Amino acid sequence: MKLIINGEEREFNDSFSIEQILDNLQIKDKVMAVAVNMEIVKKDSWNSFVPKENDKIEVLQFVGGG
Repeated sequence: MKLIINGEEREFNDSFSIEQILDNLQIKDKVMAVAVNMEIVKKDSWNSFVPKENDKIEVLQFVGGG
């Protein structure tokens, strides 16, 4: 399955939930919000929400600084 994550095309061998995708990318603990096709997906839905082929996913992470 092809997904576009933060503007970068990525291939996955199977359909995964948002939570599984974040685990696969090893960024789950750093993620603050996720949007699929410009629609926010609530954190309590990450385990059940499965993106479709060619969906555009934006992952927003905490960044420290000042």
